[in-house]
Amino acid sequence: QVLLVESGGGLVQAGGSLRLSCVASESIFRRYTMGWYRQAPGKQRELVAHITIASSPNYADSVKGRFTISRDNAKNTVYLQMNDLKPEDTAVYYCNAVDRYRRALYSWGQGTQVTVSS
Repeated sequence: QVLLVESGGGLVQAGGSLRLSCVASESIFRRYTMGWYRQAPGKQRELVAHITIASSPNYADSVKGRFTISRDNAKNTVYLQMNDLKPEDTAVYYCNAVDRYRRALYSWGQGTQVTVSS
């Protein structure tokens, strides 16, 4: 059974920071690129950052320079450090394994809510 558990969200003022964590099943964490997606109300879910098994990161233009993705292979955990948060970053954030087409591979976890006030 695949497990994806996100945590670390919250309410923060614009310009603030949050660090998200996602613990994944070892069966997928050791095999796949891992990514953070987000879904804002009324919008499609989008991939904002992903990191390969070798820890090579990639970012959406909207978060480049502000967000940092990392992974701890010993803990089966992927992190998203979010700095200089903006109201438009408000969304539910999810992690998942990512295929070469940037599609999520497994069922979604519960996500973690990030709300940025202006």
